[in-house]
Amino acid sequence: MGLGPWAMRTWDWIGEWRGIGLLEVQFRGEWMGKQAAVGRSWNPNPNPNWAQLQSKLRTCTSCTANDSVLGKRKRKRKRKDSCSDSDAVADLPSGLNPLSHDTSLTKVLAIDCEMVGVGFQATKSALARVTLVNSCGNVLYDQYVRPLEHISDYRTRISGIRPNHMIKAKDFWAVQQTVADLIKGHILVGHALHHDLKALLLSHPKSDTRDTSEYEPLRRGSKTRALKDLAAEILRVKIQQKEHCPVEDARAAMYIYNKHKKVWEKSLKDQVRRKNKLKDKKKKKKRIDADLKI
Repeated sequence: MGLGPWAMRTWDWIGEWRGIGLLEVQFRGEWMGKQAAVGRSWNPNPNPNWAQLQSKLRTCTSCTANDSVLGKRKRKRKRKDSCSDSDAVADLPSGLNPLSHDTSLTKVLAIDCEMVGVGFQATKSALARVTLVNSCGNVLYDQYVRPLEHISDYRTRISGIRPNHMIKAKDFWAVQQTVADLIKGHILVGHALHHDLKALLLSHPKSDTRDTSEYEPLRRGSKTRALKDLAAEILRVKIQQKEHCPVEDARAAMYIYNKHKKVWEKSLKDQVRRKNKLKDKKKKKKRIDADLKI
């Protein structure tokens, strides 16, 4: 039985399409062979920048795969803030000078101490230098101290203390007595005062201490701030760029206190008033309870 004219035509079309498909496969195979011969592989994306984009995507995905959109925004903001802060600090002048030539023993004094490492592996700190300045920033007392224990680490990079400073250093107990006599009956200003007083083996009335690390308006939430950050923000000066200078640090603490003195002292007076009121209320309540029992 022979095929009709339409069936024969359909069969011819199928043959033609098969031939075209074979030619296409053959052409692609030849083309890929030529590309491999010149050292390149077939790339379905003809964009010449595709390799550069892929390398960027590889580096970016490794650090941002787990970040949300908000996380990226926060990180960018932090980078901008850190850059602006560092640029702002770099533009600030360095060093602090006395406000006047007054060298008298004022009612308010500022203290700062530098420590060295003592004991096994220098794990303990010991006093090596102590400085006192008055409210004008003039030095009243500045003395190197010979620690009671052998110095294991001078910590020169931070403390600025060197072996030659110990040649003219005074005995610890003599320095302690002098400092105790100077600060007695005075308001004592400093940054992290508990460290300085601990190094001196001294105590001071809480009502007469003004610690710039503990004053609430100068804190960042529950965290304390470094003295150099407070100096940069409030005094607009750079301190502690390399080795620490106790004279400069004591002046910084004093000048920060002077800036906040009115509000600081008022808040302390208000606290005392509130405490006294609570004491009076408790006393009255005890009296009423005693009268009722009778």
